Amino acid sequence: MGLDEVKISRAIIDRFFHKLTNYLEMDVAIVGAGPSGLMAAYKLASQGFKVAVYERRMSIGGGIWGGGMMFNEIVVQEEGARLLREIGVQVVPWNDEGYYTADAVEVACLLAAKCIQAGAKIFNLIMVEDVMVRNERVVGLVLNWTAAEMSGLHVDPLAVRTKYVVEATGHETAVLQVMQRKLGAKLKTETGTIMGEKSMWAEVAESLTVNYTREVYPGVFVAGMAANATFGAYRMGPIFGGMLLSGEKVASLITERLRSEG
Repeated sequence: MGLDEVKISRAIIDRFFHKLTNYLEMDVAIVGAGPSGLMAAYKLASQGFKVAVYERRMSIGGGIWGGGMMFNEIVVQEEGARLLREIGVQVVPWNDEGYYTADAVEVACLLAAKCIQAGAKIFNLIMVEDVMVRNERVVGLVLNWTAAEMSGLHVDPLAVRTKYVVEATGHETAVLQVMQRKLGAKLKTETGTIMGEKSMWAEVAESLTVNYTREVYPGVFVAGMAANATFGAYRMGPIFGGMLLSGEKVASLITERLRSEG
């Protein structure tokens, strides 16, 4: 059977726009396809919720790929290892003190694959430039192509409606930055603003990442490094257990909320 270039184009356009229009309304929109965002998407989609992940870059996985200083291995402890085993990643004990290593590429690939297989949809090369707020609650996201932003083009965006948003853009806290700049949004932090992350302290940062995974504005939860940056906690470097556990926790919190709302 011969190939027809126009039919190839038609197939891509048809399938993509079916996917896009099917996710104009959803249960949870996750911004940022790093470890916490992908884990949250996997857990939520596995519960049957309608979940989309928006990533501004072409690649997904956030900081996983580079491991530590481009040595593509990551470190987790026992609870992080549990989550990696759950998605099929090989974890290897490094010593008898509770350190495990995993191949960074395998982690990124399997996290993304498990999200999609669970039913979540990942939209890359799309960035969030605004939010929709009704009655002092975020109810949607305003999206545009990353390429339009990079080119400095004035292209009007499109909007999607969602019951909950997960801010998982890491150090940049991109969604919250927009909310503060455009709305003057008062966050549930000590200062009411993004407090900014502190220097590296892995032991403290690992627990604080999970502790600060919570709702920070009506309808908006923070996870992963975005949680640390929002609440003024430390960074942890290439140990990823806290990031994965943060994704699991935010999924659990939102699951409880969605079920209670019927």
